[in-house]
Amino acid sequence: MKHSYVLLLLCWLGGLATTVAAQTPDPAPTQPARLELDLDAYESDVHVVPMPEDSSVVLLVEKEQRTSSRSEFSFQKYDYRLHASRHQVLEVPREYEFSQICAEGTDVYTLFRSQSTPGKLWIAAFDTRTGELGTGEFDTKLVRSVHDLKALGGNLFVTVSLDRHLTILLLDLHTAQFRFLPSVYEPMPATLSFLADSVTKRAEFVLSESNGFKSRLQVKQLSDQGQLLRSEFVQAESERGLIAAQLSPGDSAARLLAGTYTLRDARYSQGLFAADLTAGTTATGQRRSLRFYDFLNLKHFFDFMKPSKVARMRERNARLKAESRQKRLHYRVLMHDMRPFEGGYVLVAEMYFPRYLYGNTYSPFAYMPGYYPGYNPRYNSYSARGNETYRTTQALVCSFDRHGNLLWDNSFLMEDVETTTLQEVVRMQPLPQGRVALCYLDEEKLRYKIIDRALPSPNDQYVLLATNTSGLKEKSVNVQQTGLQAWYGSRFVAYGYQDVRPEHGEHRNVFFLNAINFQ
Repeated sequence: MKHSYVLLLLCWLGGLATTVAAQTPDPAPTQPARLELDLDAYESDVHVVPMPEDSSVVLLVEKEQRTSSRSEFSFQKYDYRLHASRHQVLEVPREYEFSQICAEGTDVYTLFRSQSTPGKLWIAAFDTRTGELGTGEFDTKLVRSVHDLKALGGNLFVTVSLDRHLTILLLDLHTAQFRFLPSVYEPMPATLSFLADSVTKRAEFVLSESNGFKSRLQVKQLSDQGQLLRSEFVQAESERGLIAAQLSPGDSAARLLAGTYTLRDARYSQGLFAADLTAGTTATGQRRSLRFYDFLNLKHFFDFMKPSKVARMRERNARLKAESRQKRLHYRVLMHDMRPFEGGYVLVAEMYFPRYLYGNTYSPFAYMPGYYPGYNPRYNSYSARGNETYRTTQALVCSFDRHGNLLWDNSFLMEDVETTTLQEVVRMQPLPQGRVALCYLDEEKLRYKIIDRALPSPNDQYVLLATNTSGLKEKSVNVQQTGLQAWYGSRFVAYGYQDVRPEHGEHRNVFFLNAINFQ
């Protein structure tokens, strides 16, 4: 009998220890490094480029000169401690204005557009290791709108508008030549995602096509020189239509396509799909590995609702399915690039809805490049008239294996962030023990959630942006033009203009960078 009591006690203690461990909160993120630059928000502009290759960060700083109408540009490189390591002045010809910036490895590329000669572009390439700087001019004569810029193998792939079509302009920096790629030439409005994979040296495009009733995807693979290597279609046999998708990066032996699908209206997503492109097709050309995951079947998608309401909704959907019908959902989804994670992949998608729509025209397809911060509704000739903003309400994070099987899902409920352009709000970094950190900036607050697979965790955690690393009492009075990007390892970098009021002494207006570290 004593042995039984001892065994029960040990089991109870073991269960208690497990419960306590599960309830132990993750430590808050730290801010071990901070950089301040004496820059005014009304007289300067700063573009921040994280460089995970060598744990550095590069800034392109544009400063207005009070004695001249010409701006002064410079590249500034800082190491992982945010200590200055390189400074390079960039002499930009007077007629050009900044348009895009990107990086590959330890090289940074910037694109400027002529304000006087349409179609004329100017490129600067900065080797952050050696400090070598190269520039070149390309007179395309035809380009009017530049949407995105990516580097691959030392060449630049520029997403541009040309005769009401979306196409790719390849800039060969080695030969100083350019050409438009005929393999990507889509009538606008168009949905396009673009992966520049530095591991496989391939440019991967996912294009959406629709006949007005059903939509499918076309996947195109190009070399780093712009040659078309492969083109294939992905579509569903049922009434489902595939809206948009992302391709897995890295391993050329694994090609996973994951995205959103709809039941009818291409503006709205019903759920997620995944397909292993290496699994082949059936005799009718359908994908053997195509899998669908209705939002109603995900564990955490409806965390914003009361459990009783979710249960009633799922019961109603079960009754509809018994009648060969299905509840249609109305969610707009903005997908991030897919990232490798624990032998598979992780995908983040943000739920949003537009506000202040005027007029009665709205395109079911908005131009959404892989680099979402470059998105602007102006590029879509069918976009709604009037002022338009976008409110992001939650982020969904899903883990897939290499074949497209959903391993787990979770969500991050947000404080209704509103932006004037459709862009990524949440940033993600993988953490040890299979966890991921999601975070975004809300003025002076860094809101975050640490996700451990499908386990529940708080949505309301935040830390204030530090104004120093020495513990001095200071107050952040105002922040503007803030940004947050994934950096390296489990670190992010937060930045923006800030008005800081110390306990004693005068306030200071600075441009800041804060290193954000999760454990």
